[in-house]
Amino acid sequence: MSHIITLSNTLQLMCFFGVAIAGYMEEKYSASVIEDSALDMLGLTRKYHYPLESHFVTTEDKYILRLFRLPRPKARPVFLMHGLLDSSITWLLSGPWAALGYYLYDLGYDVWMGNARGNFYSRNHTTYNPDIDKSFWRFSWHEIGFYDLPASIDYVLNKTGYDKMAYFGHSQGTTSFFVMTSMRPEYNEKITIMSALAPVSYMKNVNAPLLPIMRNLMAVSGNAITEFLPRTELWKACFRSKMTEDTCFDYMYQLLGKHTKMWNATMAPVYMSHLPSGCNLKQFKHYVQLIDSGRFCQYDYGPTENLKRYNSSQPKDYPIKNITAPVALYYTSNDNLSSYKDVMHLSKELPNVVENHLYPYKKWNHMTMIWGLEARELTHKNMVELMKKYEPESK
Repeated sequence: MSHIITLSNTLQLMCFFGVAIAGYMEEKYSASVIEDSALDMLGLTRKYHYPLESHFVTTEDKYILRLFRLPRPKARPVFLMHGLLDSSITWLLSGPWAALGYYLYDLGYDVWMGNARGNFYSRNHTTYNPDIDKSFWRFSWHEIGFYDLPASIDYVLNKTGYDKMAYFGHSQGTTSFFVMTSMRPEYNEKITIMSALAPVSYMKNVNAPLLPIMRNLMAVSGNAITEFLPRTELWKACFRSKMTEDTCFDYMYQLLGKHTKMWNATMAPVYMSHLPSGCNLKQFKHYVQLIDSGRFCQYDYGPTENLKRYNSSQPKDYPIKNITAPVALYYTSNDNLSSYKDVMHLSKELPNVVENHLYPYKKWNHMTMIWGLEARELTHKNMVELMKKYEPESK
């Protein structure tokens, strides 16, 4: 687990040998930021005086998911889905003045935020214990799209009485949406518009500096089935000194895209205290397979197992032509995980692209549309205006 071990060991050694400067985080960051870094969904919404509900949904394959809601009964629902290693809290971390979740609520929407199986908020199953049962971890983002999203969307629509709603997805939240609407096309009719922030499907042109290390991780892990990067307190070591902080930022920028002034660095402890939030190693492996194959296809189990599952020695491509819901694509040119060329490939395959928006800010990266300093002014407002155009007059 090359780069993860290296980062972990680096931080531990720095702390052990006294590199840490007492009170570094307290001196650099505001008391409010430090407070937010220790709060969960309920704590954050209480602090900023927003209502919050917690809901539990059981999927067809018996995973128990936790949804959060900023409730406005009878208002039109919107659904937000996070990316890989993230959770529902990502839509609130930037605070009421910048976060998309709060913004939609303030505009009068009933805001629902999903959590994928295996992350911090959805480590539950009717039979399996994620801490001791490997069977809990037998999934990739395919199952998130095939089971989690349909169960969550049906629950929200049944709860609110609406027939359809808008969907915002970031990164893996777009991948899983494309899985759902291609493999279960009846769900296209339940979506007014899908806003894809940093969409990920085809990955042939991904060239993240950490990619070789990710490949080594896949090779070393073999067929291991395990939780990957669960939420821990290790993030605190990133803010023990300028040296540890720079080390953590360097790894993050290599993965997501170069450092940018558009990123709200004053909120760094808040973001890094909640990311990573855990996933399954198989989700990473599935993405690496897409990079290697240049296809958007189901998981490759090898020729023998593929024959059993797919009746083919190769995994099947997702039938993108089945995705008839209106899709708006939002992306940048500095994203190490969602490349311009790959998004262009996707846009040509999707049958109903209603917006194809390349943001011209060359220093934006994979998280800027979620956490950026000017994300609300430069992205969220435009997304909401387009979303409103697709709202039906009735439920």
